[in-house]
Amino acid sequence: MKVSILTPNFSKGGVDRAYLLAQVLKKLNHEVEILGFLFGEKIYPEPPADLPIVCLPGCNYPQFFSSVGQLLDRIDGDLIYAVKPKPSSFGVGLLKKLKSRVPVLLDVDDWELSWTGGDQTRYRPNLKQFGRDILKPNGVLRSPDHFLYLQWMERLVGYADAITIDTNFLQKRFGGTYLPNGKDTDMFDPSRFDPVESRRKYGLSQYRVLMFPGASRPHKGLEEVLIALDRLNQPDLRLVIVGGSPYDDYDRQLIDRWGQWVVKLPPAPFWQMPEIVAAAHVVVVPQRDTVTAQAQFPIKLTEGMSMAKPILATRVGDIPEILGNLGYLVEPESPDQLAGAIAEIFQDWQEAEKRGQALRSRCVAQYSVDAMAPILADVLQSVS
Repeated sequence: MKVSILTPNFSKGGVDRAYLLAQVLKKLNHEVEILGFLFGEKIYPEPPADLPIVCLPGCNYPQFFSSVGQLLDRIDGDLIYAVKPKPSSFGVGLLKKLKSRVPVLLDVDDWELSWTGGDQTRYRPNLKQFGRDILKPNGVLRSPDHFLYLQWMERLVGYADAITIDTNFLQKRFGGTYLPNGKDTDMFDPSRFDPVESRRKYGLSQYRVLMFPGASRPHKGLEEVLIALDRLNQPDLRLVIVGGSPYDDYDRQLIDRWGQWVVKLPPAPFWQMPEIVAAAHVVVVPQRDTVTAQAQFPIKLTEGMSMAKPILATRVGDIPEILGNLGYLVEPESPDQLAGAIAEIFQDWQEAEKRGQALRSRCVAQYSVDAMAPILADVLQSVS
C-alpha cells in the first residue's frame, strides 16, 4: 500500500525519524511519500535521493489554515503515519481521517511538552494578554507549536489507530508499540569506509576524535565533555560537533568558552553521515538527567553502534539498556568521570575497538532497519 508520512517540520524536529520510518516501510515493500511544512530556511537533513517528498512553506496562524488545506489535498496514501503529536503532523492526519476515513498511525519519538515545563505548564492569560497573543502579528498563539496546542494534541492521541514509541518513558505515557530509533546498518557499514581517509577528508587527521553527530543543546551534556577535556589537557583530543544546533547560538557559546577543544563540521546530507561518523574514534552521548533526555532515544547511539565505534555515554533514560554492558557509561553531569572514561578508552584501545565491534553486532540484531521491519509489519496488520 501507499503510506503518507507526515513530518511536522522539514527543517528541524521529526524529519530524521520520518526518514527512518520511510526506510522501514520501503523494506516492507510499501510505497512511501513524506509530506510536511518547512518552518525554516532549508530542508535539514536532506532526504535520500529516492524518497519522494512534498514540502509546503510553513507559516503562523491564520495563514497556516490555508497551508493545511493545501497539504490535505496532497495526501493520497492508503494509510497516514504522523510523526509527533503536533498540529502540523498529527493534527493534519486527524483532519484527513475525518474527511476520508483513512487510518492514522502516530509515532512519538520525544515528549514535546518537556521543552516547556511538562504537565505543570498552564496558559492563563488575562483578557488583554489573550488579545495580544492571538491578534498581534508576533502573538505567541499564532505559532502552531505553542504549548497550548501541544497539550490539546496530546489529549487526542487516543484517536490514532495505533501508536509507536521509541523509549520506555514514552510507552508509560502514551502506550503503543516499541519501535526503536534504529539505523540502516547496510548504509552505516564500517567496512565501506577508511577511518584514516575520512579524518583526512574532514581535516581531523591530527586529532583523536570524540564525535557528537547531532544538534547540540544544553541537555545533551557537551559542556561536561569540554570540562573533561580541559582537565585532561591533552592537545590532540577534540570534540567534533557535526551540524550543531539549528535552534539557537548554543554552538557559538561553546566555542567562545572552549574553542581550543571544539571542531565544528557543517550540516551534512543524510547520505554523507556514515563517512563522517567513520572519522570518529569515539562517539559521545553525554545526556544530562532531564525529563527531555529521559524521553529520548538518541539517534547518535545507533549511528555510533552501527559504525562499530566505542560509545561514551551517561546513565540516563534507556541508554544503559540500549548499549547493554558494551558502552563506557558514567553518571550524568560528571566531568571527572568523563575524563576518566576518555583516558580509559585510549589507554586500552584494543578493548575499545572490541567493544565497538560488539556494539555493531548488537545494533544489527536489535536496532537495524531489518530488526524494525517485523515490528512495524505487525502494527500495520493491526490497522489494515
